[in-house]
Parts: sequence; C-alpha cells; structure tokens
Amino acid sequence: MNNRTRKLLFDVQDSARSIRHWCQNRTFTEYESDRQFRRAVEREFEIIGEALNLLSHEDPVTAARIHHLSRIVGFRNRVIHGYDTIDDATVWGVVESHLPALLAEVEALLQKPDAEP
Repeated sequence: MNNRTRKLLFDVQDSARSIRHWCQNRTFTEYESDRQFRRAVEREFEIIGEALNLLSHEDPVTAARIHHLSRIVGFRNRVIHGYDTIDDATVWGVVESHLPALLAEVEALLQKPDAEP
C-alpha cells in the first residue's frame, strides 16, 4: 500500500473516529437541536466521502475492498450539494448503522503490512 493510499485511509479513519466521538453518549434529539454538532458531523462525512472518492481514482484495488464506497461518496455529495435537503434522521441513521462497519474496514486495511493487498 503506498503512502497516498495510507494517508487517505487515515483521513477516513480520523473523521470516522471524530464522528464517533461527537456522537458518543448523545441522542438524536441533541443532534437535531444543536447546529454546531450537526455541522461537525456533516463536515466529517464530507471528508470521508472525498477521501474515498480520491482513493477510488488513485488506488481502485484498495477502494474495491471498501463495501458501499459509491454510496458513501454519493452521501458526501448529497451533504455538500443538497445541504438544504439533508434529513437529520438520515445522517443519524448512517452514524448508527453504517459508520461502525466502515471504520472497521478501514482499520483492518490500515493494519495490513505495506505490501500490496
């Protein structure tokens, strides 16, 4: 795995962990009512989606190992370009249902030796 791939995966890991930190011991009601909290989570999803989009172009073999990559990038696009129609419940659902699996996949990839996967 080259340094650029490792850096992009680290960015995904870092943002996913940040979302997990922001949401830990918090409720959907708190998320819905706290603009700063929502914006922080949305920004981290933007970073995750952009890093994975870049990875898909720069290292398609590694990118193919991340389930639902195209859906994640699409979610990023929706957060950025459809900011005015983002449903808070959808974002919260992604945090609870999909983020843990993505984080586990990325961490597993980062634990692999520097050899190509």
